[in-house]
Amino acid sequence: MTCMAAAGAATPAVADSVPVGVPLDAVETALGVDTPRLATGVPVPITGAPEAPRFHKGNMLPTPLLPVIPIGAELGDTLVTSPVPNLLGKPETDGEGSLEAPATNLLARTPGLVAGGLLTMPDASNSGVPNLTAPELGVIAPELTGAPEALLGLALPR
Repeated sequence: MTCMAAAGAATPAVADSVPVGVPLDAVETALGVDTPRLATGVPVPITGAPEAPRFHKGNMLPTPLLPVIPIGAELGDTLVTSPVPNLLGKPETDGEGSLEAPATNLLARTPGLVAGGLLTMPDASNSGVPNLTAPELGVIAPELTGAPEALLGLALPR
């Protein structure tokens, strides 16, 4: 039970994005042309609990020394539509092009640091004095997980 609770706490809860409509009406008024319509969502990142350090037999420093922090966000729905005039060379065939990206969950993990000390644990064969070892340093690579997709469409008048 404790392991499952720890695993659930390490994963951030994914929040909704904040919807935003981009106002382009002033451009349409100033230039006298049809402007695209754009609506999207700004992601709200939520940080999760950092990975707890673990101590291993024979190491004086915990692993990882710099913990990895999970971050979750939702890339919101994005819709871009634009008028496409004279699609087939005739004004009757004016259409509207669109680009739509549905909401997608995005999970990221920050980089971490693993370090080994210059001293070992106290050695009984050496009167309890620690031995010297070569220093060790490692970087835990960052991760980015998600599956964004986009749909390109063209609507013709009927």
